[in-house]
Amino acid sequence: MTEDPFVAHRSLLFTVAYEMLGSAADAEDVLQETWLRWADVDRSQVHDPRAYLVRAVTRQALNRIRTLSRRREDYVGEWLPEPLLTHPDVADDVELAETVSIAMLTVLETLGPVERAVFVLREVFDMPYDEVAEAVGKTAAAVRQIARRARNHVAARQPRVSVSRSEHQAVVDRFIAALHTGRVQDLLEIMAPDVVFIADGGGLTAAALTPIHGAELVATMLAGTDRSKTETTTTWLNGSPAIQIASDSGRAAVSLVIEKGRITRIYATSNPQKLTRIDKPTDLMR
Repeated sequence: MTEDPFVAHRSLLFTVAYEMLGSAADAEDVLQETWLRWADVDRSQVHDPRAYLVRAVTRQALNRIRTLSRRREDYVGEWLPEPLLTHPDVADDVELAETVSIAMLTVLETLGPVERAVFVLREVFDMPYDEVAEAVGKTAAAVRQIARRARNHVAARQPRVSVSRSEHQAVVDRFIAALHTGRVQDLLEIMAPDVVFIADGGGLTAAALTPIHGAELVATMLAGTDRSKTETTTTWLNGSPAIQIASDSGRAAVSLVIEKGRITRIYATSNPQKLTRIDKPTDLMR
């Protein structure tokens, strides 16, 4: 028997939904809704199942975004995308690794729903403008304008310098070593002066409710954390080397943005509802 197109393209469909929503749980809900609709479709009328399913997932994700926007208004503290454990080979696709990074997903949160959908479908998955237009319910001409605005918006906010996998891993290792010493000076040496620390505890764990700016404040805060009975390990989150921390008080997933050998952003997620996908790798695909 020929594999059902939905099953064959599931990893791709999940990746589209996740990049649009920043939440694996919501992406799975979107896939379930899409599957239920796909089950009722007359397959003989579908000439390109892959394109059809991507359009269907996009529409369901746009519907879900409206619900999420209301939910996030009541969210306690900073909201960060849900981290995913990924295979190291995701990094081999540089563009995919960049677009699923916590840093990029955070930037995508600043786009409007349609802008985000257009950016993801056009810039990440290279869909033709006419197919993107059909997915978002706009004309191709309008989609071209939306895509240009979205590209400019993202370019102005994304990290300015990409680093190699080996350099990223080296900085992660140095950061872990500095955390273990607990010395402020060691932490200062690995962070940029204007570093920003952003935590997401969702009101369920102790976490800074607003971003902490500046190396002195961030280093002092990190040096003051309790390191007893804490296990810190390297891992692969969202296509890049990252950190998992486990202690008596819970777990955290930490992703770093690195420029010129120093950390410029630290994203720390400790909300347990967002840590359900950091033990088993998630397959991402373009």
